[in-house]
Amino acid sequence: MTILCGLLCCLFTGCGSEPKAVEKAAAIPTFPKPTDESRRFPKASLKSAVIVDNHAMGHSFLPGGNVATYSRAGKEYRLFLVKLPDPTQAGIALLDYKNVLKDARFVASFGGYFGNDNGMPVFVFSKNEWLLGIAGLDMKDADPVAREFAGRI
Repeated sequence: MTILCGLLCCLFTGCGSEPKAVEKAAAIPTFPKPTDESRRFPKASLKSAVIVDNHAMGHSFLPGGNVATYSRAGKEYRLFLVKLPDPTQAGIALLDYKNVLKDARFVASFGGYFGNDNGMPVFVFSKNEWLLGIAGLDMKDADPVAREFAGRI
């Protein structure tokens, strides 16, 4: 009888379907709506400054931010500024941006990257909880603009 009970226990515990794994949706971080940070942009040659509610610079990994358009010496370029919750998140956003840049080069003096983003030269770097960038200038021209911009953050 004990053997029969043992066999029945084994039989019943082995029957039935396995518990289904519950698929967890990838946690998409939510960020607060960006605030007007236009005071942080240099005023010389500024044409416009706008708040982008989501996906700054058209990238799904970025929350919203502020984008300013400039025209100087016949060149048009943009500065962008995105505030993240903390410096770690800004660093992650920087690495995500680096991964979309074609021919990304590390710029040691800023701890950032310069490369090509959909046919446009972009220099991107982080400072504390901020992600900053210059789009439309080569590295030689972007460097002094980036230094002035970083000094305002």
